[in-house]
Amino acid sequence: MYFFDNLLSFLKDREYQRLLRVTVVILIIGTTVYHYVEGWSWLDSFYFSIITLTTIGYGDFSPQTTLGKLFTILYILIGIGIILGFIDTVYKHYKTKPPRNKKNKCCIITPSK
Repeated sequence: MYFFDNLLSFLKDREYQRLLRVTVVILIIGTTVYHYVEGWSWLDSFYFSIITLTTIGYGDFSPQTTLGKLFTILYILIGIGIILGFIDTVYKHYKTKPPRNKKNKCCIITPSK
């Protein structure tokens, strides 16, 4: 239950919603460009977009066309900032969220009169 409560509060965060939308748009743009420019499958194009923006870069795919290489340069410069902003927002959300309350079932302390 804690996971879902946390997820719902996270989804209600306006900053997170904006970054999530921008991140999805950037991934869709990258996937589409790589699919048509490099001739990769949709899955390979999406995979390359993810590993590029997260700076993992396994090296199993790389653009072979001049247009693909130029796009990748711009894609990295724009996309890494957005992805880092997304990760920073996730970190801040969980850092500022109060810890889950564990109910003490052993006893109730009442103030003495």
